[in-house]
Amino acid sequence: MDANGFTRPERRKARGAVSNAAGRYDLARSVDLDALETDEDLPPLRTEVSVEKPRKIITYNSSPDLPFDRSINPYRGCEHGCVYCFARPTHAYLGLSPGLDFETRLIARPDAPAALERELRARRYAVAPIAIGTNTDPYQPVERDWRIMRACLEVLAACRHPVAIVTKGTLIERDIDILAPMAEQGLVRVGVSVTTLDPDLSRRMEPRAPAPKRRLATIRALTGAGIPVRLMTSPVVPGLTDHEIEALLEAGRDAGVESASWIMLRLPREVSPLWQEWLAEHEPGRAARIMARLREMHGGRDYDARWSHRMRGEGHYADMVARRFARAARKLGLDDDVPPLRCDLFHLPTRTGDQLELF
Repeated sequence: MDANGFTRPERRKARGAVSNAAGRYDLARSVDLDALETDEDLPPLRTEVSVEKPRKIITYNSSPDLPFDRSINPYRGCEHGCVYCFARPTHAYLGLSPGLDFETRLIARPDAPAALERELRARRYAVAPIAIGTNTDPYQPVERDWRIMRACLEVLAACRHPVAIVTKGTLIERDIDILAPMAEQGLVRVGVSVTTLDPDLSRRMEPRAPAPKRRLATIRALTGAGIPVRLMTSPVVPGLTDHEIEALLEAGRDAGVESASWIMLRLPREVSPLWQEWLAEHEPGRAARIMARLREMHGGRDYDARWSHRMRGEGHYADMVARRFARAARKLGLDDDVPPLRCDLFHLPTRTGDQLELF
């Protein structure tokens, strides 16, 4: 690793970020001088998992451009390593790098299911759909051992609480036994993100996420079990994946999705330099055009975080993508409104020691 946080390619094999530069709250980060001299002799970066014990797990938001007002995250950081992930800057709050730390130094929250149940049982709790996977993927590889997401689903299923899940992970197939009965009650909806159909591009851009073909197989498994699925063609990368919009929607339709959505590539805070480093290494011939398109949609900046602007940008190119997507979705029958998740079935199961209701 050099003083700028760059790590040699052989050490970061199957990782998305090119560097591990300090986050905005860790500007005085030190550099191991011994590592500078021996980096070529060090083994590949391994995933490390530490534990956090949250007192509360439900996070509330009042964002006017989000379709949910609460979410939970079983993990911090994500081993999938998608270089474009807009959640990378959250690792800076932990004193870690939004770069390689985000995908190699993970935080598991095994007490999340117990915290979730406590919050659902609070007297003032008012039921509304909970979103999971909006920040980091609940079905990233470490879930296979930690099983935190499954335990959270068991709590939600027992309470008949509505949930919306977003994932790239095929591990969701393990939980069909919980999700299918919830789907029959109108309590669950799943969004599966498929960014590209090109397996080589996916491997470089989303190194530890399942291949596109495998994600489509997961969609078929979910829809075959009666679980409603939305195809998320997100993010759309101008000059790199935008030509695939129609093909992605058609592949999703063939796999059984009932709806589709899209979001333009977002580059908040540390994500922009990480993305540009990735472009320089993996797509140097397209880098200038891709960044020019992005800046065109954000008034000359890499990113504009204004409400209702940040997801899609504005201008000629953004309008063209929106029209193409809308036309393809309409042609394939993926533009219909989906019914809302049910909130009227919410019921707290009786625990041992609870006073029984008389009426």
